[in-house]
Parts: sequence; structure tokens; C-alpha cells
Amino acid sequence: MSEIGYVRGDATAPQGKGVKLIVHVCNDLGGWGKGFVLALSRRWPGPEAAYRRWHRERAGNDFGLGAAQFVQVEPYVWVGNMVGQRGMRTGSQGVPVRYEAIDKALARVADKALELGASVHMPRIGCGLAGGKWSRVEPLIADRLTDRGIEVTVYDHGD
Repeated sequence: MSEIGYVRGDATAPQGKGVKLIVHVCNDLGGWGKGFVLALSRRWPGPEAAYRRWHRERAGNDFGLGAAQFVQVEPYVWVGNMVGQRGMRTGSQGVPVRYEAIDKALARVADKALELGASVHMPRIGCGLAGGKWSRVEPLIADRLTDRGIEVTVYDHGD
């Protein structure tokens, strides 16, 4: 069992050797335009285009809470779009984060990481615009990823 590594830096520039899988949380409305996704889109157009197509064609695919989509952006770098928030705003249903959906998507991430022989890199998923608490997300990452021997690095942006 490995530990989650924490570093200061940019999750769109993952550190280390080998295949890397960058994961983040998306909403279930097809919206892409605030938060970490802006950094992804500045670096690679593919994840946004794939997410928008996935949402647009949702009647015929698995798009929905708990789903994950994987997009190769460089020879050794993939991005995982995980649908882990209901809507985009805090309202009568509380904050948008859905921990059970993140958990389900992380299980898919684990399978993909093992298939690729990849390490997993992420910001503090579900804790920005989605309004989640890291104390609830961190154990999901441990259960789904590090307990299966997958190396995980979490990036805190800024100084």
C-alpha cells in the first residue's frame, strides 16, 4: 500500500517518469468553463472536445454520475474526465459534489491506471467548485487507488 504524495505545482504538468493519468471532476450538465478544466484546455484541446461530445451523445453512451472517460493527450499522458458532481451550483440539494460518484469513477480510474501501468495525478478533486471536503475525498483515493498499489500525486497550486 502506498501513500498519497502531495506536492506544490501544476497538475497539468505531472511530475515523475512513465505513463501519467491526470484526473479531475466534471459536472453532469456538460458544462466546461471554470476551475481546473481551464488549465487543461489551455494545455490540450482534446479532453474538453471529448467531454462535450460524450455529453452531447449521452443518450447512446455511459455519460452520467460515476462515469469516467479517458483521453490520450501525449504519448505518455492521459486525462481522465470523471463525472462527480450534480449540476454546477450550490442549491437546495447542497453542494454539487457527489462522493459516491467520485468513488465509482475512481474505481474506473484504478482499472485504467493498472491497464496503462500509469501513476495518477490530480488537483484536490471535488474540493473546488464542486464544494467537497478533502477529508471525505482522500479516503476514497486511498481505497480505490493507493490500496491497489497505484502511485498518486495530489497537486496544490500556488506558492
